[in-house]
Amino acid sequence: MTEESGARGLRKALAEYTRARSAALAIARRDLHIGEGDAIALLHIADHPGIRPTQLREHLGITAAGVTALIDRLVDRGAVRRDVDLNDRRVNRITLTIDIAEEPWAQLTRFDDDFDLAVGALEGGQAGEFATLLDALTADTLTRGAR
Repeated sequence: MTEESGARGLRKALAEYTRARSAALAIARRDLHIGEGDAIALLHIADHPGIRPTQLREHLGITAAGVTALIDRLVDRGAVRRDVDLNDRRVNRITLTIDIAEEPWAQLTRFDDDFDLAVGALEGGQAGEFATLLDALTADTLTRGAR
């Protein structure tokens, strides 16, 4: 990648990061024989053990029937289980039955894990400063777009 400064350089760097992450996830999905929606769901369930199907549906932006079909696929595959909520027996909780940190599932998080190692090698608060800057730029851009 050629070095550029200013907004164009930042957009280019963010686009390259997004492209590289998407490509890594596509390879992992192909190797695991799962679709994009299933992979995104597994990663979200890993971050939110015991999530309700309605919460997963809202995160994924799919219909109730769609989330039911998705969970059915993941249950049939042995990747998740449905547990009855102890406080409300009408509600299911979805939990991984796989270890996302172990092969072959670790392929889904490998790019992010390697990125985290690279960020850890940065000096001092550089990563936090960049995250703060990116959050501020995103908020400002959204505000400008809302006008």
